[in-house]
Amino acid sequence: MKFELPPLPYAPQALEPVISANTISFHHGKHHLAYVNNLNNLIPGTRFENSTLEQIILEAEGGIFNNAAQVWNHTFYWEGLGGKGGAPTGKLLQMINDAFGSFDQFKVLFADAAVKQFGSGWAWLVVDAAGKLVITATSNAGNPLREGLKPIFTCDVWEHAYYLDFQNRRPDYVKAFWDIVNWEKVAERL
Repeated sequence: MKFELPPLPYAPQALEPVISANTISFHHGKHHLAYVNNLNNLIPGTRFENSTLEQIILEAEGGIFNNAAQVWNHTFYWEGLGGKGGAPTGKLLQMINDAFGSFDQFKVLFADAAVKQFGSGWAWLVVDAAGKLVITATSNAGNPLREGLKPIFTCDVWEHAYYLDFQNRRPDYVKAFWDIVNWEKVAERL
């Protein structure tokens, strides 16, 4: 199976001013593409040659896992953006309120997980085995699927996600990030 770089679900400038078209060109067009190319170069002749990304994430280790997870993580990240921010509605909002007390409190806790993730990684909103929303963070290419969790939203806190626009100010990136979340897409993932 040959993996391909999925196209963005919006124009490269659609996330401005939060994420510039310049950042998109590097992040999607170079970093994400490099993970796709690396994975395609690593899997021929292995038991993962015809596997899905999810199968590889659940079973692989080392470079194959890292690249497969980064392809999946980035695709998932891009798909959750492009909205107008604001707040979710309906079932998703109710689940957030039930789990975290309020949407505002959720934002505080999620931002805290994103900002405090040491080094490169991801902050995630996931559904656990009991059907409850949980905030978690993973380092490097970590993916909640490996923990039996169902991701519904993520924030990429690798420096390449924000450095051109925010330099070393990860908290400013995370604060601005809320303005481009596509809550309808997040709700679909429930």
